[in-house]
Amino acid sequence: MNSNKIKALLGFCQKSGNLKSGTENVVKSIITNKAKLIFLATDTAINTRKKINDKANFYGVDIISIFTVDEISNIVGKNNRVAVAIIDKGFAASIKKILADNEEVSINAKS
Repeated sequence: MNSNKIKALLGFCQKSGNLKSGTENVVKSIITNKAKLIFLATDTAINTRKKINDKANFYGVDIISIFTVDEISNIVGKNNRVAVAIIDKGFAASIKKILADNEEVSINAKS
């Protein structure tokens, strides 16, 4: 997997203001139809995972779980971030393309 490219794109998203971090901000961005793609930490607590999964399923937002809490926190430069939402279509499309080229990772597509 080319996680360095994904991490770099997430960093650019953060710096350009196109990324929301933290559970409540992510849920809010899903509900307001701003979220284009969600990264949810692989080691997220069950209740938090369910909350974000349920909202994303209902509103049709894709979720990717390939990074831990520590990795997501390092990428965005904030402590204890279990989820981030990309709110820019271009960044989301670029990340999905990188992941689509990789057979090891699947995107949890929502219908």
